[in-house]
Amino acid sequence: MFNKKKQPPIKSLIAEGSQIDGDFSFADGLRIDGVIVGNLRAKPDLASILVISETASVTGEIHADHIIINGTVKGSVHARVMLELQPKARIQGDVHYTALEMHQGALIAGQLRPVIGSEEKTTLKLAANNS
Repeated sequence: MFNKKKQPPIKSLIAEGSQIDGDFSFADGLRIDGVIVGNLRAKPDLASILVISETASVTGEIHADHIIINGTVKGSVHARVMLELQPKARIQGDVHYTALEMHQGALIAGQLRPVIGSEEKTTLKLAANNS
């Protein structure tokens, strides 16, 4: 519905128990199960997806096309296309999005800021609890 293009493959993994200190840039897809202390930035000219799992923690700014969060983020989040907040997502910082899907249980301590001037209409969706 939100993504007309095929998602890029997840080619990189930062495993649980790993920690990266410093800024990190990536192309295509990245999954984080460990800890990042620094800014995360996807290449702006390529489609990107970032998955922050339940065990992951990121302290710093995040920039990517499609972002899925189920872990902890301390810093602002910039989703150029879509932001999905899973039930265990915890964000301390402002959230910038074009489309937002938020599951019950996700928490944001910051402001929701829709991206103005994007090609697509800004969308906000609360995911239903199908339990």
